[in-house]
Parts: sequence; C-alpha cells; structure tokens
Amino acid sequence: MGVKIAGYGYYVPEKVVTNHDMEKLMDTSDEWITERTGIKERHFVKVGEEGTSDLAVKAAEKALDKAGMTSGDLDMIVAATLSPDHEIPGIGVMIQNKLTGCRTIPAYDIRQQCSGFVYGLELASTFIKSGKYKTILLVGAEVQSVGLNLSTEGRDLAVLFGDGAGAFVLTASEDESDVLDSVLHSEGEYYQALWKEYPSIYVQDRISKEDITLGRHYPSMNGRFVFKHASTRMPEVVMELLNKNSVSKDEIAQIIPHQANLRITQMVANRLELTLDTVYSNIERYGNTTAASIPIAFCEALNEKRFKRGDYVITVSFGSGFTWGANLIKF
Repeated sequence: MGVKIAGYGYYVPEKVVTNHDMEKLMDTSDEWITERTGIKERHFVKVGEEGTSDLAVKAAEKALDKAGMTSGDLDMIVAATLSPDHEIPGIGVMIQNKLTGCRTIPAYDIRQQCSGFVYGLELASTFIKSGKYKTILLVGAEVQSVGLNLSTEGRDLAVLFGDGAGAFVLTASEDESDVLDSVLHSEGEYYQALWKEYPSIYVQDRISKEDITLGRHYPSMNGRFVFKHASTRMPEVVMELLNKNSVSKDEIAQIIPHQANLRITQMVANRLELTLDTVYSNIERYGNTTAASIPIAFCEALNEKRFKRGDYVITVSFGSGFTWGANLIKF
C-alpha cells in the first residue's frame, strides 16, 4: 500500500517578535542575531491564550481542508512535540478532543525534538503501508517561548526559538506512493549537549528552589558541538538515503532541512555541493520551531513553487538526543 500526502497546512501565532523586540529584553542586537543565526523574527503565543495543542489543531484543520476531509475520516493521530500543554497527558489526546467530530481513535505522542516530524513521518507511513490504518494525521507543534530565559543570561538560546505547528494528512493509496523511504539514527551518548536538566526524576519533587535559582529548568546547549554534528550528520543521512534508493542528487527538486540555524543550512548545502535554491530556508521568519519547522517549511516551499507534484523532495533533520534522519518523498 502506498502513502499519499493528501493534505498539508501550518499555523503560527499572530504575535511577531522581531530582533529589535528582543533588544528590549536582553543585551543583544539585530545585527548580532542575524549574523549568527539568520533569524530576523519569530512568532510567540499570547501567554495563557494558546497552547501547543491549539496550534496543532489549527494546522490540522488546514491540512484536513486541503485534503477535502474532516476529522471524522481520521484513523490515528501522531503528535510530535517537546513542549506539550501539560507534562501529563501528551497533546495527541488533546488534539483528538479539540478536533470537532473526531472519533475515539488512537493518539500517539513522540519525543524526538527537532527530528520529531521526520521520525513521525516514518512511523505514520509504516502504519499505512502495513494496512493497519488508512488515514493518519501527523502533527509537529511547539510552544517554546514561555519556557525560555528571556534575559541576557539566556540570550544564546532565547533568540533562536519560535512557536508554530505544521501538519500532514496521510492516506493509503493503491497508486504510486508519495512517501518512499526513510533513514533514521540516534546517538544517546551526547544527550547532555542539548537538553533541559530539570525537572528530573533524579531528585525528590523533580525540581528544587535551588535548581530554579540556578536556571537548570531552562534548556541548555553546547552550540559549537551541536553545530559540528548537525552540519555533518544531515548531509550524511541525505546521501545514505539517496544511495539506498538509487536516486541522484540531481534528481532532487528540493531538500527541506530542519530550520535550526542558517549557518547549518548553508553548511549542509555546501557539503552536498548544492545551492540554497535547492536547500530551502525560511528561518529568518520563524526561528527554530523544532518539530514544526519541517512541515512549515514544506508548505512554504510548495507555495513558492520550489517543487511540484511528481518531484523528489527530501526532508532532513538533526536534534536533541542526538537524533537525526531523512525522508524521501516523491510528491
């Protein structure tokens, strides 16, 4: 059974936060942020008014509308996020509840951070190819703005992230498949290079006043180390996927990488000996939206006519864990 991308859509909150807005919160500048990341602005939720599941539902509704379907047609939900509305439960069931008319279908939550949508696409596609389910909603959604240290002390990470969501509606097809293959990897040895130390089960009550005072509840990253691995692993896995499927680089209409940093995207393009006409970037408008970045970029690249039906497209990501992987799509 083949897998078709029947619908796709994305949503970002209305509130735009520019680099100049960030200057008011911390010792930084538009020039400093742009030079190091390529980011000019990002979208933040209005605190208390929107949660991760709310963004996911809005993206899902657009994808369902594009597919000409309703939530009642869905057989399963796969939700990728590192920022659920609550620690318990995950957002999958919240999406199910908020989609009017959705049946009591199974809802998966997966936690591969920046690689969440790439991992989720293989998971959902495998379910469909096996014949288990016919129509699956795959969502990547994040609200990270409320969990950042928006001060000079936390600026290295705070300027990077934005909020948003993207979704695919995947359906079974007896014709040629859109989702051809995936290659996924993980390397847990380096999990502390990009993580949030607390809350943790290694301490009573999971977090202490001291931990909060020391800022251990904020995410932290060894930036140079992550940059080195991301800019190496992403081109590696792209070539692994192409070689596995006997597809040439010249046949690829568009590579859509996770939007982490413009420098990483440029490095990926250089190592693949491709230009940014082929390796897509929209990070200047959204920042790093983690699990949402690939579906948002996919939708925008398609709207910009970077590729069309029948073209080869690769989605590729690297993130905390470490996790990385790529999907081969013939859209």
